[in-house]
Amino acid sequence: MLTQDQIEQIAAELEQAERTHTLIERITARYPEATVEDSYAIQDMWSRRRLAAGHRIVGRKIGLTSKAMQDATGITEPDYGVMFDDTVVHTGAVLDFHAFTNVRIEVELAFVLKADLVGPGCTIMDVMRATEYVVPALEVLNSHIQLEGRTIVDTIADNAAYGAMVIGGTPTPPHAVDLRRVGAMLYRNEIIEETGLAAGVLNHPAAGVAWLADKLHQHGQRLGAGQIILAGSFTRPMWVERNDTIVCDYGEMGTITCRFV
Repeated sequence: MLTQDQIEQIAAELEQAERTHTLIERITARYPEATVEDSYAIQDMWSRRRLAAGHRIVGRKIGLTSKAMQDATGITEPDYGVMFDDTVVHTGAVLDFHAFTNVRIEVELAFVLKADLVGPGCTIMDVMRATEYVVPALEVLNSHIQLEGRTIVDTIADNAAYGAMVIGGTPTPPHAVDLRRVGAMLYRNEIIEETGLAAGVLNHPAAGVAWLADKLHQHGQRLGAGQIILAGSFTRPMWVERNDTIVCDYGEMGTITCRFV
């Protein structure tokens, strides 16, 4: 396992990489002995630095919950990251392409909680009861660690590659629609690139939220009322370039658009 000094040093490097929009060397290339628990400790230290700088946590993201994403990354277990107040934008947003590195888009559903959600043993029904509404969302992936050869340890330490969330569409009570059958069509510059069903996330998108509640319990944390939880992508990540216009059609749940300049 890594020492506390090493964890603090890597967190400082990640903070600098975020500020300068650069990449650092893979953690596992420098410290092959680093564990998943080390990576969450790095993420937590980085989060504490952001909190100290005046930012506020508004939710969590879950990653690698679908077969499509696991195949795309070669990583076979879920992970999670932290979402801060300055990373959430609404449909129609114009985003600075150069504020991110290795820019990719994922198609997701976001759960907005009306009650705390606490593990262990959290179930899909627990998630449904604790959810005020579900809404379409796009996740913008952002890397601060070199992509080639990265493992789950590198990804988690890099805040699960979270960059921003674009939220929009129609807020929908969780029991008003069969969440497993929510579909989406993702377009880049009017060309359809990806399609998928939300069932691709662990057979039910609420299953990802239940997994997160249990995982956070292991780290002495919980999901709180009012938080936004990105349940995981049900399409492969789509690469984005400067001047791209993105549209994602969720059918009855509405449409999200954004543009990178």
